[in-house]
Amino acid sequence: MTVSRDEFRDAMARLGAAVNVVTSAGPAGRGGFTASAVCSVTDDPPTLLVCLNRSSSGNALFKANGVLCVNALSADQHAISDAFAGMGGLKGERRFDFGAWSTLATGAPVLDAAAVSFDCRIADVVEKGTHSVIFAEIQAIRQGVPGRALIWYGRGYHPVGHDEAAF
Repeated sequence: MTVSRDEFRDAMARLGAAVNVVTSAGPAGRGGFTASAVCSVTDDPPTLLVCLNRSSSGNALFKANGVLCVNALSADQHAISDAFAGMGGLKGERRFDFGAWSTLATGAPVLDAAAVSFDCRIADVVEKGTHSVIFAEIQAIRQGVPGRALIWYGRGYHPVGHDEAAF
C-alpha cells in the first residue's frame, strides 16, 4: 500500500508543530524561511534537525554559509512567520524588515523577541526526497520572555501555552 502525497499532507496537518523562522548570514548573503520541520536530535553535542526544501532559493545559501539560527516564534509573531514564508511576495533582505535582529556566536540573524533562539553551525546535510535534512550543532541559545508560543496546526496558526503573569 502506498500513501499519496495529499494523504500524507492531510495527516501532517494534524500534527501540531512550533513555528520557527530559520535564518542564515555569511559569504552567500542573508536569508531565511519559515519552518515547522525542526526537532531536537541529541543533547551531546546539542543538535537540532531542520528540513529545507531542496528547490527553495535559500537552500544553497544555507549550505554555503554553514550557519543558521532557529528562532521559535511567540504567539503574536505570525506576521514574521508570513514574511519569511514569502507571503505578499517578500524575498531576501526585505523579510528582515519584520522584527528586530541581532547576532550571537555564529553571526546568523537572531530574532530579538523570539520565544527562544538556537544559534548553530551546520554539521551535516542529508538529501532525502524533496528536502535537505540539516543537522545543526548549537553554539549559543537566547531564551526570550516566557509566554505563549505559536504553533501550526490544521493549516493555521494557534497560540499555545500560558502567560507567566497568570501564575
